[in-house]
Amino acid sequence: MRQSQLFTKTLKNVAKDEQSVNAQLLERGGFAYKNFAGVYSYLPLGLKVLNKVINIIREEMNAIGGQEVMLNTLQDPELWKKTDRWSDASVDIWFKTRLKNDAELGLGYSHEEPLTEIMSHYISSYKDLPAYVYQFQTKFRNELRAKSGILRVREFLMKDLYSFSRTAEELEEFYEKAAQAYLKIFQRAGLGEVTYRTFASGGIFSKFSDEFQTVCETGEDTIYLDRKKRIAVNKEVYQDDVLKELGLNKKNLDEVKAIEVGNIFKLGARFSEPLGLNYTDGSGKKHPVIMGCYGIGPGRLMGTIVEVMHDSRGIIWPESVAPFKVHLVDLNKSGEKLYETLLSAGIEVLWDDREASAGVKFADADLIGIPLRAVVSEKTGDKIELKKRNEEKIELVDIKELLKI
Repeated sequence: MRQSQLFTKTLKNVAKDEQSVNAQLLERGGFAYKNFAGVYSYLPLGLKVLNKVINIIREEMNAIGGQEVMLNTLQDPELWKKTDRWSDASVDIWFKTRLKNDAELGLGYSHEEPLTEIMSHYISSYKDLPAYVYQFQTKFRNELRAKSGILRVREFLMKDLYSFSRTAEELEEFYEKAAQAYLKIFQRAGLGEVTYRTFASGGIFSKFSDEFQTVCETGEDTIYLDRKKRIAVNKEVYQDDVLKELGLNKKNLDEVKAIEVGNIFKLGARFSEPLGLNYTDGSGKKHPVIMGCYGIGPGRLMGTIVEVMHDSRGIIWPESVAPFKVHLVDLNKSGEKLYETLLSAGIEVLWDDREASAGVKFADADLIGIPLRAVVSEKTGDKIELKKRNEEKIELVDIKELLKI
C-alpha cells in the first residue's frame, strides 16, 4: 500500500466527546470513523486489523472443532416468544422494525434461538452429537448509553459459538477446551500476559460463567486477581463462600480495573427445551440437548489492544494484528526499490511516499503504530534506518538484514 493513495488522512484532533483512548487514536490514525453515537465504520487500515483479529479467532475455533456459518439478522418474534425473550420487559436492548404489511421483526442481538431452531432439523440422535457451530455476525443492541469508543457500541461484530452436547459432562469437556482456546486467542493477539480467566455470575444459566478480563486502568469492571494462579473473580461474585470454593485467599488478591474481552456460558437445556431440540439415546429415550455459548467481539478486542498498547505518540500494534509489518518512511523519493523488494519477500509494507516533511511522516508513523519503521534518506545512504515502535533504539541495517526480520 502506498500511503499517498490512502483516502484516509491522520487527524490532529477528534470530537471533544471522545474520551476513550481507543476512540481518539483509532479516529486520528484513520482506522475508524464515528458515524454517530455507538456506530463506527472501519476504514482500510482498521479493516486490515479487524480481519487479522477475526482470523486468529477463526483459527482457534476451527482447531476445537467449530463449523462456521452465517445466520440471519432479521428475527421472527414467534421464535423468541417461545423462550420469553421477545418482550421489552424481558429484554430491553432490542432494535425492532416493521415490514410493509406491519409485521414486526427484530434485529438480532444474539443468536441462541435461531441456531437452536436450525439445529432441531439436523439433530435427532445421539449419533448427531456433539456439534459446535459458530459465526461472525453483526449484532444490534439498543444500549442506553454507548461509550468507550468501539468497546461499547450499538452495532458490532460478534463471534458467537454454540455447543450442542449429549450430557453435562460432555459440555464440561468442551467448555474447558473453549476456555483454553480463548486464552490462546488473547495470547496471539498480544494481550496474553494481562488477560485472565475470571469467575463471574452465571445469571439464570449456571452458578458461574467465565469472563476473560484484560487488566486496564480504563476498564469498566472491577476484578480481584490472583496473579500467581492467573485467575480472577468479578466484583459481582466477590464473596467469602465463592473464594473458598475457588481456593482463593483474599491476601493474595489484587483489586484492579479490567475490560471484558470474552465470555463463555453453560446454557444447559435453557433453549433446547422450549424450542424442541432433543435427541434419542441408544435405547430410544428422548433427552434435551445440552448447550453452551462462547462469545468474543473482534472490534472490542481491537479496541482493548489500543487501550492497553499505546504511548503518548500513538498506537503500538502487536505484529500479529498490525495492518502492516513495516512502515517504510521515504524521505528522499528513493524507497520504491526497497518497497518492491519487501513486497516480493511477502512482507506487508505501508510505503509513505507522500510529499510531506520528515516530522509529519515520523509523527504519523508513531500514531499509526506499525511494529517496524524503516527510513530511507540521503543521510542513511545505502543503509536503512530501522526502529521498532515499542523501542527507542535505532540501528542501521542493509536490505538483507531487513528481510530477515
